[in-house]
Amino acid sequence: MPDESSTAAAPDFQAPSTSTRRFLPRIGSPAYHILLSTVAILILGPLGGISAAFMNFSIGFFVGGQVLAGILGSAVTLPYGPEGKHGANYMQTMAASVAGMCAMSALVQAMVWLGLPQPPAWQLMLYFLCIGMFGVGVGMLYTPILVDRLQLIYPSGWAVANILRALTDRDLLQRSIAKLGGSMLAGFAGSLASAKIALLAPINLSTSTLGGGMIVGARIAIPGLVVALIGRWQTPHLVQMGWLAPNDPYRKIGFIISLGAIMGAAIVDLTLILFQAIARFRERASSPAQPAPDWKRVNVLRLVLWVLFWAAGTVWVGSQVLHQPVFFLVVAISLCFVFVLVNGIALGISDFNPISSAFVMSVFILAALGLRDPGVGLLCASILSIATSEGGDMQQDRSTGWRLGTNRIVQFRYQVIGIAAGAVLAVVLAKLFMSAYPILTQDQFANPHLPGAQKWQSAYTFKMVGALRGITYSQPHIMKALRLGIALGLLIEIIRKSIKSRERYQAFTNRSLAGRNTAFLLDAVIFPSPYAFAFGGFVEFITVLWWAAGGVIASLFELLQRKLAPPDRPVANGALPADMSTMSLVGGGFIAGDALAALAIGLIGLLRTMV
Repeated sequence: MPDESSTAAAPDFQAPSTSTRRFLPRIGSPAYHILLSTVAILILGPLGGISAAFMNFSIGFFVGGQVLAGILGSAVTLPYGPEGKHGANYMQTMAASVAGMCAMSALVQAMVWLGLPQPPAWQLMLYFLCIGMFGVGVGMLYTPILVDRLQLIYPSGWAVANILRALTDRDLLQRSIAKLGGSMLAGFAGSLASAKIALLAPINLSTSTLGGGMIVGARIAIPGLVVALIGRWQTPHLVQMGWLAPNDPYRKIGFIISLGAIMGAAIVDLTLILFQAIARFRERASSPAQPAPDWKRVNVLRLVLWVLFWAAGTVWVGSQVLHQPVFFLVVAISLCFVFVLVNGIALGISDFNPISSAFVMSVFILAALGLRDPGVGLLCASILSIATSEGGDMQQDRSTGWRLGTNRIVQFRYQVIGIAAGAVLAVVLAKLFMSAYPILTQDQFANPHLPGAQKWQSAYTFKMVGALRGITYSQPHIMKALRLGIALGLLIEIIRKSIKSRERYQAFTNRSLAGRNTAFLLDAVIFPSPYAFAFGGFVEFITVLWWAAGGVIASLFELLQRKLAPPDRPVANGALPADMSTMSLVGGGFIAGDALAALAIGLIGLLRTMV
């Protein structure tokens, strides 16, 4: 990991030194920030936001827009040379904030599924805005601990930092954009073909799901298929037990088991992480504190006042505008200080932010305190969803800035602007997608076999609605399924950690082909990570097939690439960050293209109804 003291921020004002920069605004000037903000708000943010909202509606999770925004933003800042990386970082920070907020459009969908009266759009926008601003403030409070003091890795933040450094190379930037652009066109065309060609209807082609599998690879994608197959095999037995009604899909109970497995694995991981964090804190506490460089300094008093102001704003809007009980709002706000820290540590170590687990756990905690109204539960637990999402994103972006030496206060301002834009766009996209695709308004939890729902799995909404229904009806089997999942997650994660920690196993898997194949089978089939196999319980079987297909395609491509590479020349992607590999870029392009196609089809349909 780079030494923070060796990374210097670019000066506030630098005159362009080449003819290509002659007509560009000076770095740090008002015109410079207007240029970056305009590109981020009008192009990069909406593109990432549309993709994130679409992914939550279609699959049930979303991929942050940092990589896409970093690559496209670098095209704008390329003429500035290496110091342009800070501008590209500002843009990806703002765009990622927009994307994270837009993914929360699933909260509006959950209201519709639950049959709750929808507040006016401006009220939801204001509520989301307050929570988002509160979340980034809490995330920033923990930054000195998690990023500066503990120096957690934040793998995606590190990858983005490497990308922004690498993309000062014009040829590399052109190749990356070419791969993204081509795959976006392919994803767009595939989505249109799936919607318009009747012969493709039975296979439920989903280029976004295929692209998501490409990004994660076979080691992460195949476990979901394994669990989906086990679920289909056990469905008759689950019906006999009364856990499923006849003709119910496995995911109606599988999502509870999968959530429990994630919680069980998280208990193991977070216990280890906390021990590591304490040890690292003691180690660094023994060394004398160095004065913070200018780019890292933050006014702590103003930050605390920021957090208090937006916490009070969230409670006031929730109680006075949305008419929710103050007690449960305050409890949800208090839980954020725990979950933003815990989720931030998980994200920093494992690159996984368990947002849905924070939502479900907060619902169960509120239920233990007397909550029985699903509407109150949704709006209060939404505080956890948005705050953990944006707080974790804040810390991840600060880790990128830590490696680049990007001015922390300026980056915070860009993120705040992104939150404001995303709060508005989240509600707009929710209304737009649900108007264009009425299937999104249908409760798949209560009606699991709706025609046309195969492409719109909405697994995140499914989990939220399932948890909220669990507190309003007496369903003992739900808690049994949750306990089963927690036990499985604990057991599997302990076994995985025990095996992988052994030196003999590590040596075996590193030195031979048989060892590498054994490691793959352990991770993909025998004892897969609960974080990976949980996907098989969240979505329908056909969606898991496309997900696994994408992972297999990506892994086979990389294997073939390694075999075809001459022995005296490394693989082309070997020197690049993993997020810039061919399959990662193609997968991201498929997702963006599918999302844009869905939006275009929806807009055309809306215009036709208006004419």
